[in-house]
Amino acid sequence: MMKDPFGGIILNIAFRMLVPFSVVYAVYVLLLGESSPGGGFQAGVVMGFGIVLARLILGEDSILFNIKAKNSLALAGFGTFIYALAGWLTLFGGGKFLDYSFLPFTAEHANELHALGILMIETGVTICVMMTILNIMDALVKRSEDDGSIE
Repeated sequence: MMKDPFGGIILNIAFRMLVPFSVVYAVYVLLLGESSPGGGFQAGVVMGFGIVLARLILGEDSILFNIKAKNSLALAGFGTFIYALAGWLTLFGGGKFLDYSFLPFTAEHANELHALGILMIETGVTICVMMTILNIMDALVKRSEDDGSIE
């Protein structure tokens, strides 16, 4: 985690205006990813962008986005688990892998189950991508705070 904030009042104001829009846009891309361009990867990148901005501009003052490295690694694994869970639920329901008509939920139409399965997968991908970006940033910051060597 970067200890000192970067920039001054102008960056702080720009950050407070930009990050809420980026998070709302990421949720929009996630929810409409099934029927339009976008989806889990793009939403994860945009959400990760918001957290990286918070860490760069606010430093340790970014309490809302203060996720420790160990927790971000666990959340990346949790995102992968959500992705895999969508496939396991269809297998346990008696269907083929990712055959969404066998999800154990009730729906009036098969396309509702399909949309739910896609949303589960994209949510898992979003969490995994966002936390992977934070893990990469944490590794780079830790290396720069050390002496800069690989070891």
